[in-house]
Amino acid sequence: MSLVQVENDGGVAVVTLNRPEKHNALNAEMMVRLAETWDQIAQDESVRVVLLTGAGDRAFCTGADLGSLAPLATGAKAPETAYEQRWVEEHQSLVDRALLRHTDFLKPVVAGINGLAVAAGFELMLGADIRVASTASIFQLSEVRHGLIPSGGSLARLPRQIGWTNAMEIILAASVIEADRALTMGLINRVVAPEDVRATARDLCHRIAEGAPLALSKAKEAVLRSSGCDLHRAFQIEEECQAVVMASEDAREGPRAFMERRAPLFVGR
Repeated sequence: MSLVQVENDGGVAVVTLNRPEKHNALNAEMMVRLAETWDQIAQDESVRVVLLTGAGDRAFCTGADLGSLAPLATGAKAPETAYEQRWVEEHQSLVDRALLRHTDFLKPVVAGINGLAVAAGFELMLGADIRVASTASIFQLSEVRHGLIPSGGSLARLPRQIGWTNAMEIILAASVIEADRALTMGLINRVVAPEDVRATARDLCHRIAEGAPLALSKAKEAVLRSSGCDLHRAFQIEEECQAVVMASEDAREGPRAFMERRAPLFVGR
């Protein structure tokens, strides 16, 4: 079985981290496969939205598998597989792509968090646009307690997503955040029973997939590109994305379908 499984469900790509016996911790093969998965989905016109989740009922992802990756990083262990060789040679590129640190993945991502989301698993979750978590979910960045800092994107993304004080408590105090508090913080969108996580996340994905593909991607692009910009530049970016959308076939189809009282047939251009 692949360590990163992908299935297409009516325009929704369901991406599952599939290493439940290790709490879906990311080893070299998973990092490579996950990076490649995002690359492939970005180019797949049949996919409108992504559901990202973890196999099993105990963990979304518990971060990097330090037992296998740390010796590779320090040179204490020589690469034994092609995946490990790529990890050594392309480490930063793989981290950027696997954890969605770049702003060029423009399809909406919904995370179904079914347990632990810690360390790099927490940081991967931050790359999702909408997050559904089980009541049993736990969130933590504990790197500072091990002499490290989170380096998968959370130092930049977390304060922008949930505000300075909440972010700094998670980063500096390594606080364990349970689902209800995560919801209050704005870290997640919904809390549901463990058995309802996938269904709830899938329903959200299908609702999003009803939108026009170009409109979805351009809306996300505008939000990502304008983050951190001054207001004048942010409005310019919004206008640039709007111009592309308004010139599309879908922008004509949407109002036409509304007037004709039928479902729109969007083509993504």
